[in-house]
Amino acid sequence: MLNETPLLELRKITKRFGGVEALVDVHLRVNRHEVVALVGDNAAGKSTLARIISGVLSPSSGLIRLDGQAVVIPNTQAALSMGIAPVFQELALCDNLDVASNIFLGQEQRQGFFLDEASMVVQAREYLDQLNSRIPDVTVPLYELSAGQRQCVAIARTLVSRPRLVILDEPTASLSVSQTAEVLTHIERLRDLGLGVIFISHNLTDVTAVADRVEVLRHGRNNGSFTAQKTAIEDIIAAITGATRVK
Repeated sequence: MLNETPLLELRKITKRFGGVEALVDVHLRVNRHEVVALVGDNAAGKSTLARIISGVLSPSSGLIRLDGQAVVIPNTQAALSMGIAPVFQELALCDNLDVASNIFLGQEQRQGFFLDEASMVVQAREYLDQLNSRIPDVTVPLYELSAGQRQCVAIARTLVSRPRLVILDEPTASLSVSQTAEVLTHIERLRDLGLGVIFISHNLTDVTAVADRVEVLRHGRNNGSFTAQKTAIEDIIAAITGATRVK
């Protein structure tokens, strides 16, 4: 995997907000068929980095490559067109709409002037099935679903744009044990589908359950890269807290 061209490669990404440096010379690599967990304490720079990759923010300096090609991601629409699909903590879903409508929200299918609701229902079911979702009916309103099922809808929504990279910002936050297990299954399915996944989380148990690699940020800087299945959680915590530091 290390010899192939990375799906995403960030080199020396720096982001300044006035006199504050939120990120300093950050490196990150994500391959196809790989879940990379991005971890760190509060204000470590995880969400800032995710927003740069997804076009919400622009880096002050640094290089972004997609499939080996240097790119500029000026906005979220450009990111989507490049195959980058984020799911932030604010899910931006509509409780009064049904599951299918939420999956196609902003990307509705049409026949002439009219919505092609029948086609969206069929395709929504296909996207959910790709994630091994347990949502039985795509015509139920979103407010009838559990928090875990809503996360599934948000993840399924990314598949509409046929992404190659999905960014998940704290997708298991505030979920029950069973709901968390369901969302982790969806993350594994994204990897099985051949996508690259950036999984941002504070929960190291969740991280080590599904990630291939763990990248630690501390005070906006890289502070460790670990193979998830071969690393003790204590070693990751040490990097997060600064007990160990990258030289």
